[in-house]
Amino acid sequence: MTERKQAGALMARESAEAPAVFARAATADHRAALERTGVTDLHAILTIARGSSDAAASVLAYEFMRETGLPMTSLPPSVFSLGEGVRMDGTLALLISQSGASDDLVRSARGARAKGGKVVAITNAPASAVEAEADATLPIDAGEERAVPATKTVIGSVGAGMALLAALVPAYAARATASAETLQNIKLDHPESARLQAILLRAQHVYVIGRDTGFGAAQEVALKLKECCALHAEAYSASEVLHGPLQLVSRQLTVILLDTEAGEVQESLDTAEQRFTEKRADVIRLRPSDVGALDLTPAAAAAALLAMIYPVVLATAVALGHDPDAPDTLSKVTRTT
Repeated sequence: MTERKQAGALMARESAEAPAVFARAATADHRAALERTGVTDLHAILTIARGSSDAAASVLAYEFMRETGLPMTSLPPSVFSLGEGVRMDGTLALLISQSGASDDLVRSARGARAKGGKVVAITNAPASAVEAEADATLPIDAGEERAVPATKTVIGSVGAGMALLAALVPAYAARATASAETLQNIKLDHPESARLQAILLRAQHVYVIGRDTGFGAAQEVALKLKECCALHAEAYSASEVLHGPLQLVSRQLTVILLDTEAGEVQESLDTAEQRFTEKRADVIRLRPSDVGALDLTPAAAAAALLAMIYPVVLATAVALGHDPDAPDTLSKVTRTT
């Protein structure tokens, strides 16, 4: 008799592996890989990714801009996959793809190089099609990820990006290593996990709010709530949500505030928390220090927030009758053009 697989068993195992994956990825030495690109006179970095990988890219963009002083933003893959591309002279294209198999990212890597850019790929699939088109590849080295929702590869992508940043800015390396050591020992059982799950089980509309690298984490959490729990969830920056989106608080609204504990983001998060609380929304604020993770870089803090939230998303999905390992409408590899 075949034993019935427990719903979410794969996601549970893989998300539990995420801190160790992050630690390995964040402490890898990518100086040789960076040299292989031959990049010189770098004046901009463009990220190319979709879904969870794009959320990881958003986390990294804030960290890179702060440390390098270079502009870094997301470029839609369709610029290359459907269009003629853009000039990439003096530009590093950072492609993030867990599978390395999506046609639009393969075309983007090829197109970016043809337009004069240097391409670095972050992937979890050795010898992928994206890797074949890149000047250098940074492996996430997470092992096989079988659950449809990506967890350890998302956090690992952030770690790999931090290692690339350490190669670009050697003074950053010690901070990345210290953060990796802290995150490797993180406690995934958040003290507010039961309360957060209770809030999500009665939620109809969810705002996930962050600032800086926390906004990238918010994008990923909102995506996970959609794909795992079938909940309507949207990510907002704490600096933007008090404009038009605040009006939706007149309906039943759940607000998750992701606080990386960076000093410069506290005022806007405090204001958002106060305003939504005054309007009687369900509000919960999560910090890495809640689980004893202190003195993290902002990107590592975003990764820590994801590591502590993934188990709650999983538990909520199962309680709602979903199997997040195999959502009805999704597949592990999404091929787009």
